[in-house]
Amino acid sequence: MFDHSWKARSPYRLPDLLWKAAVNRIRAEFEEMPSLRVTLAEARRLFGLPDPAATWVLRCLAREGFLVHTTRGEYIRRAAHP
Repeated sequence: MFDHSWKARSPYRLPDLLWKAAVNRIRAEFEEMPSLRVTLAEARRLFGLPDPAATWVLRCLAREGFLVHTTRGEYIRRAAHP
């Protein structure tokens, strides 16, 4: 069965349109620069996102298999990963 209980949204969560735009923008940046390597802190500055949102977007792209989170703490495009 489905759990239909109400859950509060995080105050840091981006509205759906901004979320999709952020995911698409970050994906496009990695497509334009396949060798791009960024840590979470660098991604926050580069993409202009607050910490929780930057973390969520990068993790989402990693779960999709588009990015890899390396042991050095960098996010890179999967195609660029050896």
